[in-house]
Amino acid sequence: MADYTGTVAVGGPPDVRRLPGLTIVKLAVGPLSNNAYLLRCVASGEGLLIDAANEPARLAELARFEGPPVSAILTTHAHADHWQALAALVEDAGAAVYAGAADADELPVAVDERLAHGDTVDVGETTLEIIGLRGHTPGGIAALYRDPSPGGRAHLFTGDSLFPGGVGKTATPADFDALLTDVRTRLFDELPDDTWFYPGHGADSTLGAERPHLAEWRARGW
Repeated sequence: MADYTGTVAVGGPPDVRRLPGLTIVKLAVGPLSNNAYLLRCVASGEGLLIDAANEPARLAELARFEGPPVSAILTTHAHADHWQALAALVEDAGAAVYAGAADADELPVAVDERLAHGDTVDVGETTLEIIGLRGHTPGGIAALYRDPSPGGRAHLFTGDSLFPGGVGKTATPADFDALLTDVRTRLFDELPDDTWFYPGHGADSTLGAERPHLAEWRARGW
């Protein structure tokens, strides 16, 4: 785990984090440098892909990293840069599709599981908690894995709802208020500072590194 940095570049190799129960693989794809993540249960070998954003051939390789093709693909939100490869990957892997209920109809394929805040998703013998984060899109979701091993931390996949330095882009002040409120009450108020989060673009961070800036984000309005 100490070798993982979360720094990836389009065209470059993936970065791999190995936890006792879950392998996390991060890859950057496409013209907007989207992050895609493979989560593979160590015990069962079952895998899930988060955000089939672009470059379907590279994501097909990611979907087979150290195991069979993923059984499911989770889309964090409905913006098109996060699902350009979704149809191709669903056909290639025969994977089920998960998305937030309010965003599901915007995707280019049928959604098998319409998720809401408080739902869970199993990846083999591991469980992801679904957290609704409204504002960047109406049905934006994050996925949380709580590592149960001694000294394990929480791992949070935030899509475009939370980045190092602020929340995701919003269209109106009301959307910004909704998103920052959900991020504060559902993430920062509930999870510890060592929670590592993995955004939809760019570098990772921890909640502890970002927590001192919440008031600043509120004051600036973005």
